[in-house]
Amino acid sequence: MYKNKTILAIIPARGGSKRIPKKNIKPLVGKPLIAYSIDAALQSKYIDRVIVSTDDKEIARVAAKRKAEIPFLRPKKLSGGKATTVSALQHAVRFLEEQENYKADIVVLIQPTTPLILSKDIDDAIKKLIRTRSNSCVSLCEISERPEWMYQIKKNKAVPFIKTKNSAKRTQDLPKTLRLNGGVYATRKDTLMKKNKIVDGGNLSAIIMPRERSIDIDEPIDFLIAEAMIKHNKNAGKKNN
Repeated sequence: MYKNKTILAIIPARGGSKRIPKKNIKPLVGKPLIAYSIDAALQSKYIDRVIVSTDDKEIARVAAKRKAEIPFLRPKKLSGGKATTVSALQHAVRFLEEQENYKADIVVLIQPTTPLILSKDIDDAIKKLIRTRSNSCVSLCEISERPEWMYQIKKNKAVPFIKTKNSAKRTQDLPKTLRLNGGVYATRKDTLMKKNKIVDGGNLSAIIMPRERSIDIDEPIDFLIAEAMIKHNKNAGKKNN
């Protein structure tokens, strides 16, 4: 709880990953991938409950061993490739209200695919949401691939993706630009349930995370990058002790 607000963390983890089979429980440096987000959420100073929303019994068992709550198995209709994260979060909120009379003021989405997230990032997003009276707060990181230098192929020709005078500038001369990194989304319950939004662009705040902790695992190469970063951080920690 923070500022008298009840705060619920939801980690959505369906079982039907296609590009990386069983991605959410795939081992990453000795731990299932989902364990990293569960551990960060449990270490938060402000989160009251940490639940995993999954349709998969194996994921549920792994998550329960990491001390996350599994109050239900998500219905299949909310777990397919076309199912939205919004619908999964709304289902979890409704279930807890109807079955347990548990009512959250703030819902925090933490994705299992961002293993380098820290509890500090989660807490910073919660504080920022409340302090700025925003409807949503998201985590961002600075981009490395500039949109000014992106192209698309049209009629066998490479053409700029966006037309801008900045395409000839050096990186250091371009304006700082940020992107969603998928780490943490803190949202007021009414924004989620009444507006059907996790990110309310009309009243949005943000925290900024470093790029080295903004890895979002979507393809096999992302696993390799995350593995290298985690091992590097462990080695750096040993040297500093």
